[in-house]
Amino acid sequence: MTIRLYDTSARQVRDFTPLVPGCVSIYLCGATVQAAPHIGHIRSGLNFDIMRRWFAYRGYDVTFVRNVTDIDDKILAKSAEQGRPWWAIGYENERAFTAGYDVLGCLPPTYEPRATGHVPEMIEMMRELIERGHAYAADGNVYFDVRSFPGYLSLSNQELDNLRQPEGEGETGKRDPRDFAMWKAARPGEPSWQTPWGPGRPGWHLECSAMAHKYLGSAFDIHGGGIDLIFPHHENEIAQAVACGDEFARYWVHNAWVTMSGEKMSKSLGNSVLVSEMVTRWRPIVLRYYLGSAHYRSTIEYSEDALREAEAAFARIEGFVQRVTEKAGKVIPPAAEVPPAFAEAMDDDLGVPQALAIVHTTVRQGNSALTADDKESAVARLAEVRAMLGVLGLDPLDAQWAGTDRGDDLHGVVDSLVRLVLEQRESARARKDYATADAIRDQLQQSGLEIEDTPSGPRWSIGSR
Repeated sequence: MTIRLYDTSARQVRDFTPLVPGCVSIYLCGATVQAAPHIGHIRSGLNFDIMRRWFAYRGYDVTFVRNVTDIDDKILAKSAEQGRPWWAIGYENERAFTAGYDVLGCLPPTYEPRATGHVPEMIEMMRELIERGHAYAADGNVYFDVRSFPGYLSLSNQELDNLRQPEGEGETGKRDPRDFAMWKAARPGEPSWQTPWGPGRPGWHLECSAMAHKYLGSAFDIHGGGIDLIFPHHENEIAQAVACGDEFARYWVHNAWVTMSGEKMSKSLGNSVLVSEMVTRWRPIVLRYYLGSAHYRSTIEYSEDALREAEAAFARIEGFVQRVTEKAGKVIPPAAEVPPAFAEAMDDDLGVPQALAIVHTTVRQGNSALTADDKESAVARLAEVRAMLGVLGLDPLDAQWAGTDRGDDLHGVVDSLVRLVLEQRESARARKDYATADAIRDQLQQSGLEIEDTPSGPRWSIGSR
């Protein structure tokens, strides 16, 4: 068994060899909390949640660090715009991100450090870089000297002479306009921390280099994030950490965007779809299926039609799980191992689309077994399906979805109403008024519900609409 991952730095799929046998350390660039999360933000956390689950299934002890950027130009701009404290905006949106991860079934990180809690580590890193000749102070700012680091831009495969990096507000005293700020001098009305070079606040890139070192050491296995972070953020992280003496990340893994009309989903473009809004219209487990079903390196083009297709596909899986559970008269536990073809797909750069194809094939086999009244085979297939869904965080019988998936209150109301209508249909059938019974069924189906007659009575589910 060998897990293989596409390494951005190597520009190829590589066999994964951990630094410490049996262990894997992952650092994921998390939220910048200037606003509530849209589904593009949460996709990254969800993709790496699947990675983490697969490593755990393969027997690794996983340390998963996902940071929070709680001080940033965008947060300060929001603070000025809304007339609210920067920390209040940051904390409110940090909670919104946590709620978004939780509602979509992402496991909590091992550690979730905030940037503002690690200023001492940043100061030590800057001190070391200045002593080594890779950084310098000017006008209260501290800059990284990009020409002092020969490996700069190797991740993004750019040429330094072709790079243009305009100065940010207050970034004065640069030796080269391409040098980037690790520390920004204090400005009126902004928060600041004391350093040997004067008061100020962290630059965006410094925080991750410092926190990755604190929680994972000088070398760790995997650094992840969205493809938009390759430059400048990850490029600058590498420069700071390696110039300071760290080996840093051995594999770089990046997920693609969620787009609308071909453009990256972004608050600034006004085309974002908030997670909090989406989960009022779609079941969270269906939204997880939708965001997780594409390969992590493939762009997802958002559309209502695509979500309806995901809903219908998951309904087929869920319907099979429900039917076999009813047939068996008990909850069937997941199999100890996933089918070999599923494992092969996941080992190959987390091939979720191919893995889901195995799930659907197994569901079809199980449905055929049900039709043939082969209970033993149907139960065996369900055990395999639950094992595979568990790895993907999609097992509808898992405790993580209990009481959270559909929304108990709303589902209870709908269930009561539908059952009243179904009772009317059953009464019509009892008096052999089949025209009325069929009309009731047709109306329910037009409303987006699927009705299935079972030996224990009619059962409803959300259909493909």
